Amino acid sequence: MELVTAIFGEAGPMLARTSRYILPLVALLIVARCISSMLRERYEPETWAYLYLPGNVMVPLRHWECILGRARSVDGQVNDPSVERLHACLIRDVSGAWTVYNLGRGETYVNGTRVPPGGCPIADADVLTMGNAASRFVDLTEEERSSLLQYRHAPGRRVRPGVTLLLLTVFQLLLLLQQLTFNPDAGTGVAIAFGVVAAVQWVYFIVLRASGQTGFEPELLALFLSSVGMSVAASKTPDDMIKYIILFLAAVSLYVFLCLWIRDLKRVKSVRMYAFVAAVAMLAATRLLATPRNGAYSWIELGSHLTIQPSELVKVLYIYAGAATLDRLFVDRNLIFYIGFSAACVGLLALMGDFGTALVFFVTFLVISFMRSGSFATAFLAVGSAVLAVMVVLSLKPETLSRFAVWGHVWEDIYDKGFQQVRAMSAAASGGLFGQGAGNGWLVDIYAAETDMVFAVVSEEMGLITALCCVASILAMAGFAVRNASAGRSSYFVIAGAATVSMMLVQVILNVLGTMDILPFTGVTFPFVSVGGSSLLGCWMMLAFVKGCDTRKSGSFAVVRPERFSGGAGVDDGMPDGDWYDGDGDYPEDDGWYDDGYDEGYDPRGGRG
Repeated sequence: MELVTAIFGEAGPMLARTSRYILPLVALLIVARCISSMLRERYEPETWAYLYLPGNVMVPLRHWECILGRARSVDGQVNDPSVERLHACLIRDVSGAWTVYNLGRGETYVNGTRVPPGGCPIADADVLTMGNAASRFVDLTEEERSSLLQYRHAPGRRVRPGVTLLLLTVFQLLLLLQQLTFNPDAGTGVAIAFGVVAAVQWVYFIVLRASGQTGFEPELLALFLSSVGMSVAASKTPDDMIKYIILFLAAVSLYVFLCLWIRDLKRVKSVRMYAFVAAVAMLAATRLLATPRNGAYSWIELGSHLTIQPSELVKVLYIYAGAATLDRLFVDRNLIFYIGFSAACVGLLALMGDFGTALVFFVTFLVISFMRSGSFATAFLAVGSAVLAVMVVLSLKPETLSRFAVWGHVWEDIYDKGFQQVRAMSAAASGGLFGQGAGNGWLVDIYAAETDMVFAVVSEEMGLITALCCVASILAMAGFAVRNASAGRSSYFVIAGAATVSMMLVQVILNVLGTMDILPFTGVTFPFVSVGGSSLLGCWMMLAFVKGCDTRKSGSFAVVRPERFSGGAGVDDGMPDGDWYDGDGDYPEDDGWYDDGYDEGYDPRGGRG
């Protein structure tokens, strides 16, 4: 309070009280601008090869893993009754070499040679035959592909990320003002923490903007959520803000490192076995070394004031390794190895008593396995096995069953089993739409309020509007990843991004609905918002997978883009001057759409395919 009075004088407290009504509106603007930008931006179609069918029909291949067949859902559709619905698969590696695998019961041939179970190389001008349909495979060169690259955007003015970042800075200043006014324990440490986060985000934005990057929505949403989480940390333990700064800097650094690492898919695949082993080893070590808390063995104490929750970091390894099972599923068409790995992770989490995290892992397993196999039978088998396992666990662990027994009956035992949730719901209701003010809530004094019930803390201190904006941020990331899936270069980026947002969505659902007693209370964190160093590190690292599935031009530095070729004066963007995006953040006037050459039969080789 003294610092606020010294800066603003007697008007400081009044300004802080007024900011309670401004804060949710700024939060709405930040999230709305990010969502608007995500929806307005169209995605860059990359064509890697063509199949030339009889009758001058061209089938573009726009992914590194393309399913071929008669089904409408495949990447390369061949309308011939002799072709199976899922007939073959073409896979491109990082060096540009293609391999074809036979998927169905029908035969596939390359230049008259039957494709063996282990696949067969295919090169430019080779003849690929599926059933009675023969086609010529055309592998495009860098120059030919660049001649096809055109871009589109929705009509109207582009949403500028710099303005959104400015709004985010205002949001952080309002949080800081409220903390210094309403939280008697907040001091210079809290002010320094907010200042460091603001400085880091602007440096990050300036550096990437100078390098030609234009897509910042995932990072802006993550920074928004992290700012809310930092305010919760300031309310709970204002004296530990230096530790939060160190963890935040480490999290952002690991995020940048992982974005750069996954640019090389060959490198990603080369260490996937190490990721498998590390994930299982970390969970096993946790069960052996962890100190139990409320029946769960999830935290390893490294000192009197330092604990680590390895399962939060294992989430990153799980997605990293699971999405990297590219060739294995096309060669032997089974998920045995990955199922065994998933069973080991979920089983160890069950032994640790962390059933909320086990459920998160299981749902992520379903997403990855279904996206790789496309088999509903696999998913149903996994669900049936999981239901059986849950019944066995509940029969053996009565303390776990008691968590489900209180579901829907918390008001009947407000001083014992329903103690936490009753107070969480009461605090959330007391916050109303605009909140009591950051640092002015009492729920943070309840055990695990800043982690498992953080949605209620945010609702109490910052209002229901801001709390729902946090939920909308995760939903926006999920929609962004799903929307990008159809244009993803490699299935690795698509699967990793989809698995990440699935994991985050399940966490949000369990955290929010569990706190409100709509679902059983499982003790799962809210991504980026819940206080905890391990959770913060894991969430920022997983954000790299969401960033990797961004297919917009200059939208993600986690994806290597092909070299551009000069189209005239000005910026060397590989496109003719006049009606193209020129890399400076502005879109000159054009018709707003692109021509990918497919419908009109455009041939990059001038008909010489």
